[in-house]
Amino acid sequence: MFGLFYKLMNSNSRDNSEYNLAMKNLFHGDIMERASAARQIGHLKEGRATNLLVRALNSEKDSIVINRIIEAMGEIKDAKATMIIVDLLKKELEKNENEQDKSLLFLIVESLMKIGDKRALEHLGILSRSCESDLKTLTEEAIECIDPNWKKNLAENG
Repeated sequence: MFGLFYKLMNSNSRDNSEYNLAMKNLFHGDIMERASAARQIGHLKEGRATNLLVRALNSEKDSIVINRIIEAMGEIKDAKATMIIVDLLKKELEKNENEQDKSLLFLIVESLMKIGDKRALEHLGILSRSCESDLKTLTEEAIECIDPNWKKNLAENG
């Protein structure tokens, strides 16, 4: 019994030290360390990381790191990240279509799909009407994944 408890405690402290190091690197590392730290935080799937990821996202200037932070938020699947990601989507959609970062849009849609928060549906609907075929297909898949009854719900509310 004590052996199992020790293993669990040891595992938790190792996870905590990984988490703490990743957080330190997210805020204080060079570009590649920050990007790697964001990816690692996503793999740890720690809900407690969401607020710090949001803070990092708000201060981050490098697009590679921003992309990894968005991916991490999707991996963590915390609905608290939904509207932050939606705000990024709105900013990107304000740009002319030829100036939009398509890889960022793909990451946003994938993360919102993983999170599965229905608050994203309205914004994904706007994106599905304004984008190219690959992105449109992924966006429609995300809408279907978040709310399989979206067509029925639209008909009832429309």
